[in-house]
Amino acid sequence: MNNYPEKTCEIDRLVRHPKLVAAALSGQKTEQRRDGVYAYPGEAFELDGVPFIVTDLKRETLGEMGDRGATAEGYESMDAYKSLILMMHKGMEWNDDAKVWVHCFKRND
Repeated sequence: MNNYPEKTCEIDRLVRHPKLVAAALSGQKTEQRRDGVYAYPGEAFELDGVPFIVTDLKRETLGEMGDRGATAEGYESMDAYKSLILMMHKGMEWNDDAKVWVHCFKRND
């Protein structure tokens, strides 16, 4: 039993965009922020046949993310991450207080 809420989506939807898959495969991407829970610590998934394991799941606000979090997401800076997210989600307003689930993972090969 864990203290996390029920999943809102399946683990195979955690990292989907080809550029983000490539960043994870190269080791540049080790985190994925989502507004819901896609995986629990200890769960495994594959990207292009390469095994990964979720190492942590934590709650934080977008304002807590900073450049360190953006780099772990596979981006060069917080500004680059924020710009892309706002471009991908037309009409979205950035809210530093918005809570997200941070899925931390690593290659498991």
